[in-house]
Amino acid sequence: MNMSIRLWSAALALLCACASHAQTQAQAQTQPPAQAWPARAVRIVVPFAAGGPADNYARFIAQRLQESLGQSFVIDNKPGGGSVLGTDIVAKSPADGYTLLLMSNTHTVNETLMAAKPFVLMRDFVGIAPINYSDLVLVAHPSVPANNLKDLLRLAKERPGKLNYASSGPGTPYHMAGELFKSMAGVYLVHIPYRGSSGARTDVMGGQVDLMFDAVTTMAEVVRAGKVKAIATTGLQRSNVLPDVPTVHESGVPNYEATIWLGLMAPKGTPPAIVARLNEAVSKIASQPDVKQQWGKQGATPMVMSPTVFEKYLQDDIAKWSRVIKTANIKAE
Repeated sequence: MNMSIRLWSAALALLCACASHAQTQAQAQTQPPAQAWPARAVRIVVPFAAGGPADNYARFIAQRLQESLGQSFVIDNKPGGGSVLGTDIVAKSPADGYTLLLMSNTHTVNETLMAAKPFVLMRDFVGIAPINYSDLVLVAHPSVPANNLKDLLRLAKERPGKLNYASSGPGTPYHMAGELFKSMAGVYLVHIPYRGSSGARTDVMGGQVDLMFDAVTTMAEVVRAGKVKAIATTGLQRSNVLPDVPTVHESGVPNYEATIWLGLMAPKGTPPAIVARLNEAVSKIASQPDVKQQWGKQGATPMVMSPTVFEKYLQDDIAKWSRVIKTANIKAE
């Protein structure tokens, strides 16, 4: 009896092993090797609404990747939950190089701001390549008695809590830029959150709010029209769009930098050869003179990094915004 049980157990184990091997072989046959990638269309999930800057740059990159790699790159907008909905879709997708994530510094902020989300960025994704970054500009209503950052810092320290700044909502890049500024400059400004940038922008121009961090390209014409004053831009280098406006970094808050940047990631486990090929293709696109010129007019600067350097950049950005969020006790809505 015992002998029969052992024989049946051995036979069952052999059948399971054969079935597992057959399944592995079948998967290998249906999934082309990394060097054959891409053999079909690639989906880029954009966890933001269609028509915004992230969506526009994603479509630009998708078209250039299609031209470079010979397969369609399809944009799939999945907004919701502060980028969490679309990002989670990619996190749960096969790691085969056919589903990618268009991400931004919203994701590195959310690592601390939304700690209970269903994924962890650096655990569930692998960095492919950055795309570009865009500067912000700190503007003030003309009634604010400060024409440059030195004046504004003096005013803020003389009147702690009397100046305020608008943003498009808690945890947004514009809010985070303001909180980083407060922390690094040692000043206290009151945050006035809005549900979107348009209302915030309108009230700054109308004088209901004193200050705002906003996209350079959006505010450039408003500055030129004299409806607001440009105090400083937020990159380490001056903006091509407002080259006469100094940076926060050069005007009294050394090493201050708060930009909006974009990049590509893939589910963890994506073959390194596919990651390397995508990185090479995106880097070539970002380095092309016509791309630099076109993006420069839009206030964006190309970014080129290896996957390893990009992942280090992501880790540093997560740590940077974690400090700001904890210091300011920022809570997600």
